[in-house]
Amino acid sequence: MLTVAVIEDDPPMSAQLRGWIEAARPDVKVEQWYTRDDAEAAIARQRYDVVVMDIELGRERHAGVALINAINKQHATPVLVVSAMPATIYRSIMKALDAWDYLQKTTFEESDFVDTFLEILRASRAQREQEAKVPAASGDELSLDPLRQGSPRWRGQRINLPLTAQRILAALHEHRGQVVSYDDLFQVVKSGRNRDNVRKHISTIRDAFREIDPEFDAIENVPMRGFRWVAAALPADTATPARKR
Repeated sequence: MLTVAVIEDDPPMSAQLRGWIEAARPDVKVEQWYTRDDAEAAIARQRYDVVVMDIELGRERHAGVALINAINKQHATPVLVVSAMPATIYRSIMKALDAWDYLQKTTFEESDFVDTFLEILRASRAQREQEAKVPAASGDELSLDPLRQGSPRWRGQRINLPLTAQRILAALHEHRGQVVSYDDLFQVVKSGRNRDNVRKHISTIRDAFREIDPEFDAIENVPMRGFRWVAAALPADTATPARKR
C-alpha cells in the first residue's frame, strides 16, 4: 500500500490535506504527525512514498528544514511543502533543499494541491520501481539510480547524500576519467552556482564516502578547472580481475 505522511501542527489543516489525498487516491494510507519529534521518529522508522509538510511546527519556525534534511539522508522521499510562508521567498529555499514543490497556504485551490500531489506520487512510484531494478553494487562499483540518482551505493553500501550532492556525483561518474568543469557542474546545482558552493558539495560527497570507506579517494581536484572521477583500486585482499570487454 502507498503510504503518505502529512506533517502539519494545525489539526484542521492536517485533516483537510488528508481528506484531499484520500478523495483523490482512496488506496493511499495517510499518517498524520503534528510535532517535529514525532515526525522524525516516523521518518526514521519507515520510508514514505510522499511527505506533505509545513515548515513551522509549534514554536519551531524552521522545523521543516531539519525534517527535509533528515528525509534526504534517510530515503530521499519526495516532499511537498505546504506553508503560510511567502512563496516568493521560501519556494527557492525549499527547492535548494531538494523539496519537490512548494504551495503557499490560502493561495491555492484543492485542484492545485491534488494535481501537484498526484504528479509527485507518480514520480515517487516510478523511482521505487526503478530502484527495484538496479542491482546492488559489487567490488569497487558505484551504483546510481538513473531516474533520480536516489540511494547511491558504494561497494554495496548505501551512501547518505542530499540530492544536489547526488546529482554532482552522477555527473562526475557519468564522465569518469574526464574533467568535469565548474561550468558543467553549475548545470546540476539548483542554487548557489559558484565555485565555493560546488567545492562544499564535493566535500560533502567525500565525507559521505569516507564514512563507509576511509580510504576513498576517487574524486580528484583539477585546479582551476573542476573535478574528475578516477578509478579507485580495491584493497589487495578484495581485488578482482578486470572484466573482459
